[in-house]
Amino acid sequence: MTINKILLCSGILLASFGNAAVGQTTPSKYDQHEVFSPLFYPASGNEYRSASGAPGHKYWQNRADYTINAVLDTATHRIDGAVTITYKNNSPDKLPFLWLQMDQNIYKEDSRGAATSVVSGGRFANRSYTEGYKIKSVSVAIGSKKAEVKYVVTDTRMQVILPEELKAEGGVAKVYVDYSYEVPQYGTDRTGRLKTKYGWVYEIAQWYPRMEVYDDVLGWNSIPYQGAAEFYLEYGDFDYTITAPSGMVVVGSGALTNESQVLTAKQQAQMAKARNSDQTVMIKDSSEVANAKPGSGMVSWRFQCKNARDISWAASTAFIWDAARINLPSGKKTLAQSVYPVESIQSANGWQRSTEYVKASIEFYSKQWFEYTYPVATNVAGIVGGMEYPGIVFCSYRSTGGSLWGVTDHEFGHNWFPMIVGSNERKYAWMDEGFNTFINDGSSQAFNNGEYYQKPQGQSMGRAMNGDPIMSTPDVIQSSYLGIAAYYKPAMGLGILRDYILGKERFEYAFRTYIQRWAFKHPTPWDFFRTMENVAGEDLSWFWRGWYLNSWKLDQAVKDVKYVNNDPAKGALITIENLEQMALPVVLAVTDSKGKTDTVKLPAEIWQRGGSWTFRFNSDSRLTKVVIDPDKAFPDIDPSNNVWTGSSKKTPAGVTTTTILNKYLQAIGGADKLKGIKDQTIAATGAVQGTDIKMTKKIKAPNKFLLDVFIPMMNVHASKLIVNGDSVTAIQMGSPIQLDAASKERIKANMAFVPELDYLKGGVDMQLSPTLVTDDNGKDNYMITVKEDETTSTDLYYDVTTGLLTKKVSRNGEETTGVTETSDYREVSGLKFPFMIRNMIGGQQIDFKVDEIKINSGLSDADFK
Repeated sequence: MTINKILLCSGILLASFGNAAVGQTTPSKYDQHEVFSPLFYPASGNEYRSASGAPGHKYWQNRADYTINAVLDTATHRIDGAVTITYKNNSPDKLPFLWLQMDQNIYKEDSRGAATSVVSGGRFANRSYTEGYKIKSVSVAIGSKKAEVKYVVTDTRMQVILPEELKAEGGVAKVYVDYSYEVPQYGTDRTGRLKTKYGWVYEIAQWYPRMEVYDDVLGWNSIPYQGAAEFYLEYGDFDYTITAPSGMVVVGSGALTNESQVLTAKQQAQMAKARNSDQTVMIKDSSEVANAKPGSGMVSWRFQCKNARDISWAASTAFIWDAARINLPSGKKTLAQSVYPVESIQSANGWQRSTEYVKASIEFYSKQWFEYTYPVATNVAGIVGGMEYPGIVFCSYRSTGGSLWGVTDHEFGHNWFPMIVGSNERKYAWMDEGFNTFINDGSSQAFNNGEYYQKPQGQSMGRAMNGDPIMSTPDVIQSSYLGIAAYYKPAMGLGILRDYILGKERFEYAFRTYIQRWAFKHPTPWDFFRTMENVAGEDLSWFWRGWYLNSWKLDQAVKDVKYVNNDPAKGALITIENLEQMALPVVLAVTDSKGKTDTVKLPAEIWQRGGSWTFRFNSDSRLTKVVIDPDKAFPDIDPSNNVWTGSSKKTPAGVTTTTILNKYLQAIGGADKLKGIKDQTIAATGAVQGTDIKMTKKIKAPNKFLLDVFIPMMNVHASKLIVNGDSVTAIQMGSPIQLDAASKERIKANMAFVPELDYLKGGVDMQLSPTLVTDDNGKDNYMITVKEDETTSTDLYYDVTTGLLTKKVSRNGEETTGVTETSDYREVSGLKFPFMIRNMIGGQQIDFKVDEIKINSGLSDADFK
């Protein structure tokens, strides 16, 4: 799923405004013995899982084949189903009972998922309740005998007591379950139904009892479904039939096997055309949807999906349907298709481009990593924001442009992780979300020459990345941190492993080997770690320990530069430090007085003997600048110590905080005009992974403020901050955020129209840096530090030439809690305001482009709710 990344950024944006530190941890002193400890793997390799990371010579896994017949009753939104599961026990153990997943039971009022949801709700909370599964009968056949059996349903699991033990190493049981359930309107953003102009859109998932995995690691994997953690499933073949009212289009995982019985002659002809076309071909257009006459009776759609771990489907009378050919590396062809209501054609880059996106995504991953294995790839527009199933994905019907590309590409990337590489999502979300986020970066660069590509910046993520370790069960990770722990951090780690530790060739060979070894199998994290080490030929335990198992921080610093025999012509001795517990390689850009810049790359092993390292740089002139991590790829918590300059420009004599602030006020219109502002509204648009974010800020003198972050794709206010007199309220995804008195006072202090006017009144602790700060564009800036209290401060940067404010860095002690850059100043009502606001949030650079600024528009008290 992809929405967690968006919610993460909106939450950090809210926190940064309040100047509250994100993910603080107690600083730890660097200890090389802990980083490079020789003991890492908890167990040796065995006959099931080799020490090399490959499946062992006796590796086994069980198999589950399904035959399902289901009927959709649109009058009651009910599904009646009958499933036959052919379960083969390949394990060395006899099984006296079986466990099945009953995930629809999460929607019951007394479910564990309901009990563990916060009162104010959230993405995975129930918005309404159903009765879950209604089980009509459960029977089992072992051999020729079929009989009803005892079963016990516990929350989202069902234990089936077998009439006799299922034999080891090949025993087969057939499990028959007749059931029904009501389709929830909003099913934890994984399944549900949407009312549109031309009918309901049903997105159906977790719709039949599914076998739990029995493996060599834990035996039965019986973690209950609580919403956040996804799935762990056995592989098998599926033959299923969906009977739905006439007039509906039904799409599902795998191949539709009775096209001639359910499609019109025209639709069959268009489908044949699409299978031979690289351009999108319309199967059923909007006019056919609008002019359709109500059908009578029921129609059965039959599908087959081979070697899959799950299946899903969608149905609607509202579906527009188009398709195109996918070209695979082997020469095989498969089909990309999209179904969506008329509401999804919102612009030139609406859902009519979906099939183009599906085709590009599947073709890239097939060439780069492993060939796509399903006969069809279907994108469905509906109520679900973003969710993946084998051969079919659900994406928000509101998505357009970069948002639609991003969610489509991400959800189809999941066909590699975990649909092909079948990891345990209930325990290790990073093994699918993190790997998928990593490969998404490559596909976005490749698509249409990077049409929607946004390069992530690791350095800005440093302060936000120290919460729950990656190796945490999803259900125990704080919801506001799930986007980092499951998506950003593991993806960034793979990028660092490729670009700075192993190199592209070694990394890609090892990563492909992991995919090939564990395709349609069940790897653990240790299998991944061992494979990468053995194939790449590198002991990486220090990296896994620091990046995945712990929440260690990174703080690399340039300490000093000296010269051999005090003679720059004989070379320089550069000393660097590792001030926190995480160890990584070091990349430095070294510039000399002749203007030449060289890059120095040092391996992580320099930190084996301690936290300080001195190396010789063969220079023949004095150095003027040394920069650690010049590409800002590493999550360094304190970039301010990453730069050493041989000589700094001093702040000119006579320049004071007063002269700088007065110059700024004059540059934006003058103090008198600024004092005339009674209210102000700013509306801006940014994007996270191609998904639009709308930010609205309103201020009314003397004491009213509102900051609202809205995600149109989800039709949800992700975060909101309201100040109304002495009342301060912060809300994230409908959940109140507790603020202490000091945080509330800081928020109120930050709500001024132009804080500089207050600074000049006196009583504020301001310190001017004795040296100028040169930004990345080579422009000099004055830096003023405003101390708000003993722990909170703000660094303000003003362009020496123009006097304009260019950057604001908020700090809580040594923690950087927010970085905002401002540019593109334009005049509004005789005053100048920045129309580009750049935020560094959650590992992403988010550029908010201001759409509109209103001054003295007459805001009322009702605008601050």
